[in-house]
Amino acid sequence: MKAVYHQKGDALDYVNKTDKKIGHGDVVVMGERIGVAGVDILPGEGGVLHVTGVYSFNKVNAEEMTAGKEVFYTGSGVSLTAAEEGTNCKAGYVVQDSSANSTEVYVKINA
Repeated sequence: MKAVYHQKGDALDYVNKTDKKIGHGDVVVMGERIGVAGVDILPGEGGVLHVTGVYSFNKVNAEEMTAGKEVFYTGSGVSLTAAEEGTNCKAGYVVQDSSANSTEVYVKINA
């Protein structure tokens, strides 16, 4: 088999197959991974999803998160807990320690 180069892969072409607008900065679940919308993407339209980089996320629990720990996207933020299959997907890993009192954490997505 021969592979043919398509794109770099830091950002992917994405078609919004829902009936709701995806706003710039919204997290989009793609199977077992996430992307972050680089632009507003209207229903049925195409746009760009960033699939690499470091982003600030809300923490869903008051838990200490240390650099290097894997985190999971829950729909409302990130958690150290991988819930039952299909409910939380891998988001990436923590890049900067975040105390239990902090409500946000920096995550390198899809790593």
